[in-house]
Formats: sequence, structure tokens, C-alpha cells
Amino acid sequence: MKRIAYILLLLLAVGNLQAETRRDVKEMPNELRIGWGDMLFESLMWHNPKSVVQTMPTSYSYTYQEDFRHHQHLFLEYQHRFNYWFGLGAMVDLGEVDWQNVTRNGQGVEIARDPGHYFYNVTIMPTFRFTYFHHENVNLYSGLGLGLVINGGTEQNAFGNRTETGFAANFTVLGISANYKRWFASVEFGGLYGLRNANTIYMASSRIFSASIGARF
Repeated sequence: MKRIAYILLLLLAVGNLQAETRRDVKEMPNELRIGWGDMLFESLMWHNPKSVVQTMPTSYSYTYQEDFRHHQHLFLEYQHRFNYWFGLGAMVDLGEVDWQNVTRNGQGVEIARDPGHYFYNVTIMPTFRFTYFHHENVNLYSGLGLGLVINGGTEQNAFGNRTETGFAANFTVLGISANYKRWFASVEFGGLYGLRNANTIYMASSRIFSASIGARF
């Protein structure tokens, strides 16, 4: 996060002569960016167990999910800017978590370890962006995305399926972009949500913070 802040400050410092004007918005209405986002929700929901049973007979066994690896969100977004304050586009986001199933006896001793378990969420949605402050050097904006999430992996649901689809939404409460010629860097604060119903939630307030770089053409 500190590196992104330094990049933004550097762009603001050197970008006065190469900043983006409203005329540039008309001449370069297309925008393509690639970004990274955090997995706070996933890291809170899926993590190593706080305690392992150590008071049962050795004949007792239980399988725990351990050694989680959160691969963070990666996303690609295209936007067409109709004017300096409104844009419409589409975004694809991928997040993945993998772990190992570890079986232990009643004394906490490991009996077996099964690696290679994982799940992923692929989010596909149209996105809307509203820029409420446009300056040659920096833009402040908010955004909304509504679409679908595809959840899959090694695990099966109650019906034996390994892939499910559900509703997805992305809220950009605050976005900040710094401009240098046709290039820009941005940071966003918001949340990515994905669910099938009230009992099946794939993401909730995931990707609270994200950072991206891109180009306009």
C-alpha cells in the first residue's frame, strides 16, 4: 500500500505538464487497467483452527482444514468514458484460496495430510463509474458493478456439484486516480460481494482495498 501511495505522489509531483484535461477525455475515452485486491474476508473466514482436540482417545480422529493460502484478487477492467464524469465498462475478477486437509487423532498427532484442496471465485460484471471531482492530475470517483460470480474448486455441495453460480456486486465507495500522460495509477476502497442465497455466501466485504495501473487510449 505504501508503494502505491508513493507512486501517486510521484505522479502528482511530475504530472503538471503532462496531466489529463477534459479534452483528453474526449480524445482518449477508453481505459484499460489491471489491479490487485485484498482478501480480508477470506482470511478471516478460512484460517487454521485455533485449537486441536487433545483430550480424546487416540482412536478418535478428525480432519482439519489447515495451511490456508490466500492468493488475493486479480482483476482486469475496461471502461468507456462518455464524458469526464460518467463511464461504463466491464470487469473480470479472480480470487483463490487453497489448503490441506489434515487428519489428527484425539491427542493432536497428525495421521494423514491431503494437499491440493482449493476454491475460486470468478466475478464477471458490467461496471459504472461516476467521477465527481475531475482535475488534470487527480480524479475522485465512486462506482458500482452488478453481475455474477462463478464458484468452483475441489469441494462438492450437497448435490454433488463442484461449480455454482450466484449474484455478485461491487461497490467503490471512494476511488482516487493520479494521471500522467495516458497512464494512471489508482487506489479504491469498497467491497466485493458474492452469494447464491442467504445461506451460501462466497464473498462479503472482500477486496476492501485495491490498487491498479492502466492506460487510456
